[in-house]
Order: sequence, then structure tokens, then C-alpha cells
Amino acid sequence: MSKKTLLNSKDIEIILHRLACELIENHNDFCNTVLIGLQPRGTYLANRLSALLKNEYGINNLKLGLLDITFYRDDFRRRDSPLAATSTKIDFLIEDKKVVIIDDVLFSGRSIRAALTAIQSFGRPESIELLVLIDRRFSRHLPIQPNYKGRQVDAINEEKVLVSWKETHKKDAVYIEQK
Repeated sequence: MSKKTLLNSKDIEIILHRLACELIENHNDFCNTVLIGLQPRGTYLANRLSALLKNEYGINNLKLGLLDITFYRDDFRRRDSPLAATSTKIDFLIEDKKVVIIDDVLFSGRSIRAALTAIQSFGRPESIELLVLIDRRFSRHLPIQPNYKGRQVDAINEEKVLVSWKETHKKDAVYIEQK
């Protein structure tokens, strides 16, 4: 297997700032907007964006939640080994709020479909947007598109997009792995 670097840490830093600015353009002071990171991998991106918005751009009333979609997935019972659930941490109401769902890679769209179902347990949002670091645009199984994307990748199905965060892998990078 060969691994090619798609984004390095500097590229990711630039993309995070651009995504934060795009969010500010559309949500101003975030008084009616909440960010929801999808467990497990979307939480790194959500935490980074939240910290950036608070520390660099002065957004003080930002609400961040973490959503586990394990039991909402359509492949939950189709796996040989059981899926391990993580915790959901949403300690605010989303009723009539603008929700931005955050994940690292948009691939087939099935995780986002599960998130849309799961989010209904917390109320009826005014609107829902999707923010992803990587959009694999030719791999969609469902008609789901991001409102905000860091980078669009034309990877074929045999290729994997791997996101490495410094919190877990000691450095930020995005790789394409070929078999």
C-alpha cells in the first residue's frame, strides 16, 4: 500500500481558518447556531473549529455538542463484530436553532443520514448545515452535499482518505492510501 500526503499541518491550519470565516459570514455571533461534531472523528474538527472561533475570532456564546450515531447507522446489524458506541454530549436544546453538523470525511453520506435521524431526538432545528474537512465527491450513495468543505477529493473507491490529528497521531495531515 502506498500513502500520498494530500494536506500537511499548514494546509489544515489555513483550511480551518477559512472554514471558521465562512461560518462567521453565515452565522455572525452564533446566538442561534450550534455546532455538532460527529463521534468519533468529527469531534477533532469540531473542537478545533470551536477553539478557533472562540480564541481567534472572539465568538463567546458558541455551543458545541458531540453526537454518537452508532445505533442510527443502517449497517449497525450487518457487521461481524458489534460497533462500539461513544457518548453523546449535547447539553443544550436545538429546538429552532441552526445546526452545523461537523465530520472529517464525507464519503457515502450514510453517516450524515444517521446524524440527521439522531439529531431529531434533541428537537426540531430551524435548519441543518454540513461542514466537512474532506469531500469525496464521487463516492456518494445518498444525495447529501456539504455546505462547507475544506478540500474536495476525487478519490476512487479503492482509495482511502485518512485524516490524522495531532491529538491522536502527533501531527495534522490528510493522506490518500492506495491498495
